[in-house]
Amino acid sequence: MKNKLIYLLLLIFVAGGTLTVTAQDNNSAVSEANYSGLEFRNIGPALFSGRIADIAIHPNDDKTWYVAVGSGGVWKTTNDGVTWDPIFDNQPSFSIGSVSIDPNNPSIVWVGTGENVGGRHVGYGDGVYKSTDGGQNWKNMGLKESQHISKVVVHPENSDVIWVAAQGPLWSKGGQRGLFKSTDGGETWNKTLGGNEWTGVTDIELDPRNPDRMYAATWQRQRIVPIYMGGGPGSGIHKSTDGGDSWKELTNGIPGSNLGKIGMDISPQKPDIIYAAIELDRTEGGVFKSENQANLGRKCQMLLAAVRVLTTIRSSMHRPTSLARFT
Repeated sequence: MKNKLIYLLLLIFVAGGTLTVTAQDNNSAVSEANYSGLEFRNIGPALFSGRIADIAIHPNDDKTWYVAVGSGGVWKTTNDGVTWDPIFDNQPSFSIGSVSIDPNNPSIVWVGTGENVGGRHVGYGDGVYKSTDGGQNWKNMGLKESQHISKVVVHPENSDVIWVAAQGPLWSKGGQRGLFKSTDGGETWNKTLGGNEWTGVTDIELDPRNPDRMYAATWQRQRIVPIYMGGGPGSGIHKSTDGGDSWKELTNGIPGSNLGKIGMDISPQKPDIIYAAIELDRTEGGVFKSENQANLGRKCQMLLAAVRVLTTIRSSMHRPTSLARFT
């Protein structure tokens, strides 16, 4: 009797479920009505944003900013960041490494595509872009095989002279990597630094008193699926006194081991002072300082593992009367 009762209850349960499914199948209008109200919406993350690769602030209007996002295009604000407009969405590249404003004509904006980091997540770009109307329209100015551009610098007195620090492809050798210079507003480019098939240029700094005096950091790096080599003998710091046409590698005071990524800056108050954050073997590394334009001979601060984050040092370029960092 007990077994018969259990069997009867099971039969009723199965039959009831079948009737429910059949009813739902026969009432597709109800199902469509239920799902038509469901739309995709952004539910987060609420606290984390994308990687900011670079920021350029209008020299005559500090409410106007251009922000380069590592994996999110270029954004512009004209009200101190209250609202933002995407101004690069119609271009082929979404990964951005650099944004610069022409100091001679702030309507001219330069963008270097391809974020310059070594992670598997990084996107690549298709060269350098130029806008002559504050970011409304863009033109690709070449270096399409550079893939990762870390900096674009415009001569402070001549808009036709531009320097580009191109790191080059991450997953393959070759490509357009090194320091490229243009003297015709970006129509043509001449490579003046970099020869190793895995070594590009990751930073450029100009002496504010004499733009012909320049410093550039090279970075040798390579990635394949299982491993990443973030340094090598091709990494180093170089100096030019002729506007980047020729270069001399600086070795006095520079560590002798293989160097990783290097970030540099020049003190705006005392331009003879140069800082360089240098990655070294494993967790070694630190910030190095030169007080004579070339001889980075004194380590002024040890950052250990944190130096992997501090690969770009920035003095306060918009507050030139402030004290230089680390002085």
